[in-house]
Amino acid sequence: MNLGIMQGRLSEPVDGHMQEFPTNWQNEFKLLQDCGLNHIEWLITKGSATTNPAFDSNICLKQYPISSFCADTLVDTRIVDKNYLNQNLRPICESAIRNNVKIITIPLLEDSSVEESKIRNKFKDLIVEYGKQYPTLMFSFECELSIEALQEIIQLSDNFYVTYDTGNITSYGIDHTEYIAQFYHRINNVHLKDRTYTAKTVEPSTGDTNFSLIFKNLSSLGYNGVYTMQTARGKVGDEFNTALSHKKILKEIYDAK
Repeated sequence: MNLGIMQGRLSEPVDGHMQEFPTNWQNEFKLLQDCGLNHIEWLITKGSATTNPAFDSNICLKQYPISSFCADTLVDTRIVDKNYLNQNLRPICESAIRNNVKIITIPLLEDSSVEESKIRNKFKDLIVEYGKQYPTLMFSFECELSIEALQEIIQLSDNFYVTYDTGNITSYGIDHTEYIAQFYHRINNVHLKDRTYTAKTVEPSTGDTNFSLIFKNLSSLGYNGVYTMQTARGKVGDEFNTALSHKKILKEIYDAK
C-alpha cells in the first residue's frame, strides 16, 4: 500500500484552518519518515499563493517524495474565468514540470463546483487547453459530481484523471462500487477520508465510508496508485500520533481485504 498524507496534517492548523500550507514544511517530511508513510500531497492554497516554495525557482523540491500538487487556489467561483485560471493554474503547471511532480490535483468542490451544466461547459472549454499544452502532466480531478458529469470532463483528454475522495463520494451519495467500476482505469490518487452521509468528516472506521469494500474493489481491478490520508484532524498538538493512529486503522482494513 503506497500510503501518504496531505500536507499540513502533520502540523498544527495554521490560523485555525483545517487545510493550509504548514509553516515548517520541511519538518513534515522528517515526520513522514518517522510515521512510516511514503509521500506527501503538496498543498497550494490562497494563503500561501505568494510565498509557497513551489513557486521559488531557487528551491528544488525534487528531493522530496511529493505525489501531487493540490491546487486549492482553484477552489473559487472564478475557476471558469480564463484569466483567473491562467494566473493560478499555469504557475502550478510550470512548477510541477520544474520539480518533476507528475500529478496536479484540481478540486471541483464547494466554490469551484461545476455541478451546473453551464458552468461545467465553460470549465471544460478552458481546462482542455491545459491538457493539450502540458501533455506530460496528469490533471487529476477531485469532484463531487455525478458519474456522468465527471465522465464529461475525463473523456476530454488522455491526461485527465480522477482523484477519488472516499469521504466526498460517501456524503455525495454515489455508490462506491459503481464509481470504482466506472473510473478505476483513470484513478491515480485515492484520498482516504471517512464521512457520514450528512457530510461530517470523522475518524476512519467511525463514519459511513466502507473502506473494506473500497479496498477490495480497487484491488480486484488492479489499482496500484497512491493512497493519501486526508482524515479528520484530532487533538491540536498531537498531529503525529493522530496520523499514526489513522494509518494503523486504514492499513489493518487494507491488509484484511
